[in-house]
Amino acid sequence: MAEFIQQLINGLSLGSIYALIALGYTMVYGILKFINFAHGEIFMLGAFSGLYLSRAFGIDSPDIFMAVVILLLTMVITSVIGVVIEKLAYKPLRNSSKLTVLITAIGVSLFLQYTGQLLFGADPKSFPTIIENVSFNVFGATIGSNQIVVLISAALLMIALRFIVMNTKMGIAIRAVSNNLTAASLMGININNVISFTFVIGSSLAGAAGILYAINYPSIDPLMGLLPGLKAFIAAVLGGIGNFPGASVGGLIIGLVETFTVGYISPTYRDAIAFAILIIILLVKPTGLFGRKEVEKV
Repeated sequence: MAEFIQQLINGLSLGSIYALIALGYTMVYGILKFINFAHGEIFMLGAFSGLYLSRAFGIDSPDIFMAVVILLLTMVITSVIGVVIEKLAYKPLRNSSKLTVLITAIGVSLFLQYTGQLLFGADPKSFPTIIENVSFNVFGATIGSNQIVVLISAALLMIALRFIVMNTKMGIAIRAVSNNLTAASLMGININNVISFTFVIGSSLAGAAGILYAINYPSIDPLMGLLPGLKAFIAAVLGGIGNFPGASVGGLIIGLVETFTVGYISPTYRDAIAFAILIIILLVKPTGLFGRKEVEKV
């Protein structure tokens, strides 16, 4: 029982991080109908932003207030980076084929990876302890305060995203553009502003995920966004790409499956299991768990 609870908490903590990244994928796809494969590198830049902000503020001991400040500043930094990428790389290609945009997204991803190695160095960096990790014993399982912080932070960010999408004018505009871009444009909605705002929100969530990941796994490097980014993409597909609740649930499922695979089968299969899920969902239900089949008009 203790081991099950331990793996459950570990899985929910990891899955919450995947869910935050997956929400960025699904938001961009919902508006522009393409996969931003550079999103995993925004996650990586979030972790490094937290590292250098910690050094700039001279944090040498856990400080919850400064941790919140670093998280918020990181979200601002990554949102700016996301908008810059959209303006420079994706906006000029809006009328191009989806294959062209997809190749460009992969190119941006590789550019950020290797630019990161040039700027930060290829060797792993140790992320500072900005939050004190206190262990709690729950039915024999050891739960760290870092995991609790990750779960609460992710939940608050998801609630905030839902509020923005469902209860603000920009959220209504996002839903309108996602439903029918042409009709939304004819109704006077500024498409460019909506797209930019979508990248702001998606990139800020990825940046927050980078901080939360680094808190739990305090070794970061310029290639750290590759696998989490791919697994978050799988989570988005599993939940139904373009569906916000689906991305959240998909992230939690991937995190739980990965963690239980490590705990009960073998760590060797932790990455393979995610890609196996992708293959199965594409074969059995390509629209995902919460997705709806759409008829393409010609």
